Parts: sequence; C-alpha cells; structure tokens
Amino acid sequence: MIAELVHQKDCKKNLMITDGYTGEIACSNCGAVSNEKSIDISSETTGLSGEEYQSNSRVGMKTSLKMADRGLSTIMQAQDKDATGKSLSNENRRMFYRLRMWDRNSRSAISVKSFQKAFTLLDGISSKLGLPESVVEETAYLFRKIAAKKILAGRSTNAMLCATVYITCRLTDTPRTLQDVANAGNIKKKNLQRIYRFLVNELDLHPDAYNPNEFVTRVSKAVGLTEKTERLAFKILGHASKKKVSTSKNPMAMAAAAINLASVINHEKITQLKISKASGISAVTIRDRSKEIKEKVGGEING
Repeated sequence: MIAELVHQKDCKKNLMITDGYTGEIACSNCGAVSNEKSIDISSETTGLSGEEYQSNSRVGMKTSLKMADRGLSTIMQAQDKDATGKSLSNENRRMFYRLRMWDRNSRSAISVKSFQKAFTLLDGISSKLGLPESVVEETAYLFRKIAAKKILAGRSTNAMLCATVYITCRLTDTPRTLQDVANAGNIKKKNLQRIYRFLVNELDLHPDAYNPNEFVTRVSKAVGLTEKTERLAFKILGHASKKKVSTSKNPMAMAAAAINLASVINHEKITQLKISKASGISAVTIRDRSKEIKEKVGGEING
C-alpha cells in the first residue's frame, strides 16, 4: 500500500505519475504521494441501454423529488452480523437495534406517508396528462414547499396535488386546462378552481395566462382540420391578439373560436358541436367568441 510521504529535500519533482486505479499522484523520483488526487473526467458509462447504464454506473440512481425519500432510502440487514458473517458484539447489537427503530419510525412519520400517497397519485396524473419529467419534478418541489407551510392539514391530498399540478403547468407554460387536470385527478372542476386560488394566494404566485396558440394544434388534430385551415386559425389569433380581443378570455375558447372561423372561411365542414367536444368549450361560448373576433378583425381576416 502506498502511504502518503513527505518529499525529500533533494527531490526535484521532475515527473509526477498518476495511478489510474487509486487516483493517487506520486513523484517518479522519490515515490512521495501528493495530498491531491486526480479527478476521473471520463464518461460515466459506455452502455446504451438502461440495464447497461445501471450495471456500469458508479454513482447509482439519481435523487428525485417525486420520491418520498428522494431516492436515498436505507437498507439495514435484519440479522446482527457483519459483512464477513460474524456476529456483532452486544454493544453493536444495541446500537443497530436503535438505528433500525429510528429508521422504522422515520418511514411511518405523517409527513412521509403524505408524500408517499401524493407522489403515487402524481405518477398516475402525470401519465394521464403526458407531463414531461421536468414538470413532474417541479410539481414535487412545489408540493414539498406547500407541505412545509403546513397548509395540507384537513384538506384532500388529491385535490391539493391536482391544484399543484395545474399551477406548475401554468408556471412552466405546459398547456393543460383545468378540465384536463380535473379529469385526470377525478375531482370536480369547481373544487379544483377553489383550491387553485387558495394556493396561489398562500404562495404569492402570479402565473401567466396561456397563449391561445398553444391549443390550436391540439383541437385541430382532434377535429381533423387541414394544415391550411390550421395556419389560418393561427393568423386569426394573431390579429385578435393585436386588437386585444383575447384579453381576459379563456384561451381554449379563443382557440376554438379561431378554428371555427377558419373552417368556415375555408369551407371545411367542421361543426361547432365537434369543436365543442374536442375543446371542452360550449357551442354557445364558441359562437360568442367567434362573433367578437369577427367584429374586431373581420376585415383583416377576409382580406
């Protein structure tokens, strides 16, 4: 074993060599070992599949906020034996008994149980809504922040989590409507609206409104709109935005109205009922928004 030595006075340190196995830097002249160790800057693994990555990884799984223990769980052997199979001393047995008891009690804490339930629901909601991993992690972070403020007591974990998901979607500009989140979480839309307003006030958040353009492609695909008509719908929304017609309006309703007008102009037989089912906006609202857009920007559209 190479021990850490002090350089001799007559050593010139002309050439330092690095041990690739231990990472130690030593002098080729006197054999003294430097206090600093080299850093391995090579790639973590050359595997391409998930199994190869896990088998070649030197650091294990990454930590995740959507796990109750953040992926840092402890595994303590139930038997009072060391790595070589020998029995532990009486003092070590008592110490590991206390450690197991503390580990067991920490897992049964109220906050941990709340996180376990919430993040299990989060996995289901995120898969239904098709949320990216970054949005899921941000939702878990925001939910932990809400739990730290101690405002979860006496409230439904499912409803609070759904409201957190919607807030995160608004903050990260991920187009998901209130009805989408309510359907995924199996709760009423009015209940979700109430909790959303409560959390926004408690956390002092000011999420921006969605842009209606973000919903055009979604509704267009659902009703089978052509690309030409879809581009016209974007053009209509652009003119409506300049005239400030879409201010304080439901972005999904504005997108549905633009699609309705575009289909009429291009003579595509898309009924308002079909657009209503695809967007979740009533046919009456679609007609009202279409009328407002036509009154303000009708000449520009036709031109």
